[in-house]
Amino acid sequence: MSDTRRRVKVYTLNEDRQWDDRGTGHVSSTYVEELKGMSLLVRAESDGSLLLESKINPNTAYQKQQDTLIVWSEAENYDLALSFQEKAGCDEIWEKICQVQGKDPSVEVTQDLIDESEEERFEEMPETSHLIDLPTCELNKLEEIADLVTSVLSSPIRREKLALALENEGYIKKLLQLFQACENLENTEGLHHLYEIIRGILFLNKATLFEVMFSDECIMDVVGCLEYDPALAQPKRHREFLTKTAKFKEVIPITDSELRQKIHQTYRVQYIQDIILPTPSVFEENFLSTLTSFIFFNKVEIVSMLQEDEKFLSEVFAQLTDEATDDDKRRELVNFFKEFCAFSQTLQPQNRDAFFKTLAKLGILPALEIVMGMDDLQVRSAATDIFSYLVEFSPSMVREFVMQEAQQSDDDILLINVVIEQMICDTDPELGGAVQLMGLLRTLIDPENMLATTNKTEKSEFLNFFYNHCMHVLTAPLLTNTSEDKCEKDNYQTAQLLALILELLTFCVEHHTYHIKNYIMNKDLLRRVLVLMNSKHTFLALCALRFMRRIIGLKDEFYNRYITKGNLFEPVINALLDNGTRYNLLNSAVIELFEFIRVEDIKSLTAHIVENFYKALESIEYVQTFKGLKTKYEQEKDRQNQKLNSVPSILRSNRFRRDAKALEEDEEMWFNEDEEEEGKVVVAPVEKSKPEDDFPDNYEKFMETKKAKESEDKENLPKRTSPGGFKFTFSHSASAANGTNSKSVVAQTPPATSNGSSSKTTNLATSVTATKGSLVGLVDYPDDEEEDEEEETSPRKRPRLGS
Repeated sequence: MSDTRRRVKVYTLNEDRQWDDRGTGHVSSTYVEELKGMSLLVRAESDGSLLLESKINPNTAYQKQQDTLIVWSEAENYDLALSFQEKAGCDEIWEKICQVQGKDPSVEVTQDLIDESEEERFEEMPETSHLIDLPTCELNKLEEIADLVTSVLSSPIRREKLALALENEGYIKKLLQLFQACENLENTEGLHHLYEIIRGILFLNKATLFEVMFSDECIMDVVGCLEYDPALAQPKRHREFLTKTAKFKEVIPITDSELRQKIHQTYRVQYIQDIILPTPSVFEENFLSTLTSFIFFNKVEIVSMLQEDEKFLSEVFAQLTDEATDDDKRRELVNFFKEFCAFSQTLQPQNRDAFFKTLAKLGILPALEIVMGMDDLQVRSAATDIFSYLVEFSPSMVREFVMQEAQQSDDDILLINVVIEQMICDTDPELGGAVQLMGLLRTLIDPENMLATTNKTEKSEFLNFFYNHCMHVLTAPLLTNTSEDKCEKDNYQTAQLLALILELLTFCVEHHTYHIKNYIMNKDLLRRVLVLMNSKHTFLALCALRFMRRIIGLKDEFYNRYITKGNLFEPVINALLDNGTRYNLLNSAVIELFEFIRVEDIKSLTAHIVENFYKALESIEYVQTFKGLKTKYEQEKDRQNQKLNSVPSILRSNRFRRDAKALEEDEEMWFNEDEEEEGKVVVAPVEKSKPEDDFPDNYEKFMETKKAKESEDKENLPKRTSPGGFKFTFSHSASAANGTNSKSVVAQTPPATSNGSSSKTTNLATSVTATKGSLVGLVDYPDDEEEDEEEETSPRKRPRLGS
């Protein structure tokens, strides 16, 4: 049995009738000898102490509420509740309680608070009879009425009977007349009783009573009764707010009196629920479920009535798009539409569909295009909310509009470009609006929600449109900020914006394979993105790295050639080495990138990394990633040699022949040349690999010769000159090919003592030892054992294949 099923919170009801949290623990039902019966035990999850020990009494009334609550009274003034994390656990304990009391677990109350025989008698009596005798509606009876109303709330059957009695006798109107008398007489005690009575009647949760209480005739008196909460020193002035402060704004005069009345009523009832009534506890939420439904259906009715009045909506749109409309009026019109769309969320799907189609027909999108470009921040914010409702409802409708618009307008005023510009120009330091707009853009460019037709036209047409007309606007801040191979602006707000743009571009890499590939190649976009690896904001450097990781994750040779020719690993490796010995997210993310290349055996990238950067990376030994890349590289080179040797001699031309002496001379000349050129590496072409069992028979001899040669060449390897590390300078062939200046790569290596044991530094997250036996890697790889058997010294450079 999982812990979460039995995980509960224990609550007790305090003197102020508020629920106090006694702690969280795990409940069980077991026989307790001291209590002589089955009991509920709750032990605290923090220290195992006993939070609750309660015998399941055969006559105690237990209530199950909302599938995850069990409530009961231990004594007259000691109420308890268990709130379960999962329904299954609640059902399990409920069955145990019902078993002890001999009840069917399908019931929600094990014992009613009234006698069972009385309950049966009630059910036999006709519904029209007065099942509860209400006291006469007089001032001196208010306390008695208040006690009656509050006493029935715990019994569903008695609540029904009281509601029926109140409805039949027109009792509520009589109570409200008493309220006016009490207020005139300043009878504070009577007003406090009326507060309890009216609040209790609301908790009866009956729609027929709400119809009476929320009518124009009664609602303000109901609000008045609820002002006199006994817990408050001074009564609240809710009626004053509703009549004087709250103003009903008609953006266009509403001529339908029924509609006006419904809007007023909904506002006031919502005010009662949200402001006047205290926030219901978890045990009282179901008491007001009918009140929530009352508001819900009112909103549905309002939307339907407005939608059917086409003259009204046409007038609203006309004023919204009219240039002569002043800013205040336009703000009110936009706020009206925002609330109108919010109300529409209460409609059934088919009705909501008709609602948005009506708005589209009337021209909501062209209107939004105008108001989203306005200077007024409040108007733009409301317009963004309306746009989000439309995108959520139908991305295809929005896409169709912008593609039609593109045939008649300049790129600058296209709706999507207006949205992108709003995202870029968000003045909020936390970019709250930009984040919302970015989410909407992602929905619009997501192929998953594009209509799947036989010819797939929407996807291809819209993506062609987006990359031709909008992508340059989206990437403009990124390209501008990285134009000089360094971050022009590196403040927090700019970094946040660039991170959002990169998130969207990373989404494109995953979902728009063809279009984004062309864009990246043509704009040399990855090089510009990797400039951000130098940002002082680590989250931005990680966004840039994530973009590259997604590209490499596609394992597309077009991308791989682009990366190797442009020498685009250099900024990543620089960032890793500049990060030093700090064990942080950047360090882990970079290592994971190289680990992916090793595990997936991406040969072209492996060769490029080893041939250009291995000297800088070989000192990183706390993971086996780079050693593993070197091993993969050497295995591939061996396969290349074996493949060359397997060609029949009759087919070989003289220029491929080498005797042993000539080969040694060539190697010597190449190594001397390497020393002169400070590590310049020539990348040999990578050919298709063959299975490992195709290795030549004399492979062992070849390895022995190679190891002997390596021991001779150890003097050519870089030596640590000081505890601070050492420097590598590379002149990369890929950079030279692109006509760019070569850059230096500085390796910040952890210092080591002369005897090879680990030396600690203040920021060294993991001790790195040169002693093989004590090396502890952060990641275990299945082929570590094989690699550990190989020579630990760095292998020398491999001779080039061919002449």
